[in-house]
This record gives sequence, C-alpha cells and structure tokens, in this order.
Amino acid sequence: MNKIVMLVCLMFLTPLYGSIMAESSPGPAQLLIPIINSEGKNIGAAQIMQKADKVYLHIEAQQLPPGKHGVHFHAVGKCDTPDFTSAGAHFNPLNKLHGFNNPKGYHNGDLPNIEVGSDGKVSVDIISTDVTLIEGKANSLLKEEGTALVIHEKEDDYVTDPSGNSGNRIACGVIK
Repeated sequence: MNKIVMLVCLMFLTPLYGSIMAESSPGPAQLLIPIINSEGKNIGAAQIMQKADKVYLHIEAQQLPPGKHGVHFHAVGKCDTPDFTSAGAHFNPLNKLHGFNNPKGYHNGDLPNIEVGSDGKVSVDIISTDVTLIEGKANSLLKEEGTALVIHEKEDDYVTDPSGNSGNRIACGVIK
C-alpha cells in the first residue's frame, strides 16, 4: 500500500517539480569581466548578458582619459600588459572590413564609441546583435581560447580598416 501511495504522489509531484525547476533554472548567460589598465591594475568591470538574440554590455570604469574612445571585442582571450596586443585583431568571424560606416560591412566585434567624463569615469550600456554568448556559434564570444573587450586611446572613426584609427589599446578584459 505504501508503494502505491508513493507512486501516486510521485505522479502528481513530478510535473510540479519540473515546472518549479524550469522557473528557477539559470536565466540568460551573464558574465562579469574585470577590466585592467596597461599597468595591470583593475579599473572597472563589464557585465555581459545574453537576452534573446542580443548581447547587452554594461561597462563601468575609471582612471581613463576623458573623451571618446573606441571599444571592440577582440579575437583572443588574453590581456597581456602593457599593450594588450595579445588580444589579437578585432573579433571578425565573417571576415568583413572594419567600421559601421564601411560599405563592405563591419566586424562582429565593432562597438559604438564610449564617452569618458572629465573625471575619468565611464558608465555606459551597449547592445550588440552581431555577437552571442551561445557557445558553438561562429559569432560566439565564448570560444575555447576566449575573446577580449578592449578600450582604445582614441575614438573609432567607423571606417578605417582594421581598427578605425582608434589608436593604442589602453584597457582590456578577458571574456571566457
């Protein structure tokens, strides 16, 4: 009799348990990326989150030069100081040219410029439909070797290949 009661309870509770687990299961992929400067000191962080077909990026950093700066996803998940060249070229799985205003297309890793305040701080939100956090896709930032988020010293002109005349790399965060 006890076995029958247990089986009946399991029959009723299993669907309920499944719906509870589905509601409490982890939501969209979300990462918190520390950002370092050329001296290797932590100057901020980037939160990256996947929602549907968009990647939402929130950057908060300090101790940056005031003004506009180019920001890009780079192809290699390394941020070796002092110049961050270990991050490789822009993330570009479709082999396009650089820049939003380039008639031949742009890199998946191209992002809008950011504006750093006179106090050296930035807090900005960026949305990209050109990358994903879904592993296994060609445009995924979550490759085995990772990718990187790089802030450049100057603003991106959105045309010049390969990096929009945005100058040296001044801050970097590894995405893995």
